[in-house]
Amino acid sequence: MNDVVIRPVQQDDLPALLDIYNHYVVNTPITFDLEPRTLAQRQDWLDQFARSGRYQCFVAARDGRAIGWVCSAKFKEKEAYATSIETSVYVAPGEGGKGLGRRLYGTLFDALKGEDIHRAFGGITQPNEASVALHKSVGFEHIGTYREIGRKFGRFWDVALYVKPLG
Repeated sequence: MNDVVIRPVQQDDLPALLDIYNHYVVNTPITFDLEPRTLAQRQDWLDQFARSGRYQCFVAARDGRAIGWVCSAKFKEKEAYATSIETSVYVAPGEGGKGLGRRLYGTLFDALKGEDIHRAFGGITQPNEASVALHKSVGFEHIGTYREIGRKFGRFWDVALYVKPLG
């Protein structure tokens, strides 16, 4: 993985990030989006991130092409939730199990040090042992499971909620 650079997301990354995300939309229950996203929809997603502050996004790139990302985003809309964030991490098919997720999370949490953030949350569609292992390895703890909270591919899926103290 020495050939992989972790850096802040750039506008030019969007097509590759869209391809990665849409793979998971179409082929897995990992995301509860049911239809592939468009570039315009993912542009709205990208626009929420900044180079500092609570909401940031980092990309893993090989030879200049994004092969994964991690981000922190708004946890919920109400103002009292402002010191909580929701995290997401995705890697391109074939890139899992190589430590890339841990490197991405390490970069994100380093960048968030000093920000007014108390808790980071991650929701993991079950079953997903690889994601559970990743989140535990970077300090997340399982705090509960939403039973049959989303329907995709003709069945209901559970989502396990994980939390990591940051502040």
